[in-house]
Amino acid sequence: MDTLIVNGSLITGDGITFLERASVRIRGSKIADVTTYQPAANEGERVIDANGSIIIPGIINGHAHGCIEGPSMPSGTAPCSTEDILYQRNRHLMSGTTTLLNVCGLATPDEIGRGELASHALDVQVTTAHTPSSIAAAQVSDGKGLAHHHLTATIDDMISLGARALGEAGGGQTLGGGAQDYRYLPQAIEAATGVAVHPKIARLFKEAVLGRRLDGSGAASSEAIDDLIHHYALENHLTVEGLRRIVVETVMPPVHLAMKGLEEIAVQSHRLRLAAIFHNAAPTASILVRLAETYPRARMIAGHSNHPMFLPDEAVATARLLKERGVTIDVSTLDCIATRWRNGPDNLDALAEADLIDTLSTDYAGGDWDTILSAIQRMISRKQMPAPRAIALATGNVASAIPELAGDRGFIDRNKRADIVICDAHNFAHVRHVIANGRLVVENSRIL
Repeated sequence: MDTLIVNGSLITGDGITFLERASVRIRGSKIADVTTYQPAANEGERVIDANGSIIIPGIINGHAHGCIEGPSMPSGTAPCSTEDILYQRNRHLMSGTTTLLNVCGLATPDEIGRGELASHALDVQVTTAHTPSSIAAAQVSDGKGLAHHHLTATIDDMISLGARALGEAGGGQTLGGGAQDYRYLPQAIEAATGVAVHPKIARLFKEAVLGRRLDGSGAASSEAIDDLIHHYALENHLTVEGLRRIVVETVMPPVHLAMKGLEEIAVQSHRLRLAAIFHNAAPTASILVRLAETYPRARMIAGHSNHPMFLPDEAVATARLLKERGVTIDVSTLDCIATRWRNGPDNLDALAEADLIDTLSTDYAGGDWDTILSAIQRMISRKQMPAPRAIALATGNVASAIPELAGDRGFIDRNKRADIVICDAHNFAHVRHVIANGRLVVENSRIL
C-alpha cells in the first residue's frame, strides 16, 4: 500500500487546533497517523514538503448546484451539459473542495454522472426534494428537465438509492430569488420588449413591484416604478402596468406551491431525522422560524442565510431566531467576495461579525460563485474569526451537520478519509495541492 507524507503547519478542522509543525501520514485512502513532529521518511514513501504552507481538511461544500447530469435547480430545469458540469467540478476541485452536495433536489442518485464524470476526483452526492408541492412548483416554474421517473419518485425511494439529505426546499426560481434576477425575469423582459436588462436592474424591478418579501409590503408606488423605468431609459419599451404584469406573471406562479413544499420537507426531516436544506430569504424567513418550532426533530439547515433579499440587520435577526431554535445557519459565497457581479459581502460580513455562521458553502449564483476559501480568507483577514474556526465552517462543521454526507472526513485525524488541501499561509484562497480519498489530484494548481 502506497504511503504519502505531508509535512507543514496544520489546521485540523475542529475549529480550535493549529499545529505549527506537523506531519500527516496517508496510507491508501485513510489518514494513518498525525504527529506534532516530522519524522524521517522510510524508503518508498513520498513526501510533500508543505513547510511554509498550511495543511487543512478537504473542503466540504454542503450547498451547490450545476454538478450533476439530472434536472437542474429546484425548478427542474434541463440538465447542464457535460462540458459545463466538468467545468464546475474542476473549479470546485482546484479551489480545495473534495466533497460536494448538489442540492438541486429533483435529480436521482444515478444521475450524479457517468463516464468521465463518474471517475472525477470530486465526490459529488445528491439530495432529494421529491414532495408533491415541490414537484408541482418545479413544473409551474420550468420543469423542462423532469421525466416520468422524477415526477413519480418519493423521498423514501431516493434515500434508499443513496440521497444524502433533503432539499433544497424552495429555490431562487420558485421563490423569487437570484435565478429570477439573472435568468427568468431578464428573459421575460427581453421577450416582451426586445431589450436585455442587467440582473441588478431585474432585481430592482422585481422588488419595486412585489417588495422583498413578495407579499406587496415595501412595494414601490406607481410613480416610483415609473421613475425607475425612466432612470434606465426604458420608457419607450415598458409601462408601469406592463412591468407589473411581467414581474407578477414570471415570479409568482410557483411561489405558493414552493411555500407548501417547505413544510413538506420539514415534515419529512422530522420523520426521518435527516438534514434538510431550506431556501432562507426574506420571503421564507418567518415560515422557517415557524417550521423549526413546529417540527423540533427536523434537522433544518437555513441555506444562504446571507441572501441578498435580506437587509444586513434582517439577515442577522433571522439567523439569530433560527439558531435559537436549533437550525444550522449556512452562508454562501454566491458572487459576493471577489466577483460582485450582482451581490456584495455586507450580509456575510454582518453574520460573521455577529458570530452566527455554522457552515459555509458556495450555492450557484448563475455559475459565478466565488470560492469557499476566498470567503474564509476574507473572514480571517478582517479578523472576524481566527483561522481554525473559519476553516471549520467548511470542514468539520459540515461533517457534523451532515454526517450522512461526510461523517468520515472533515477532520485531519487518524482513520479519517484522506481528503487534504495545501494552501498558502498568507492567502488560504491560493490552493497548491489537493489530495482526495488518499490520491494526489491537484499538484501545483494543476489537475492531474
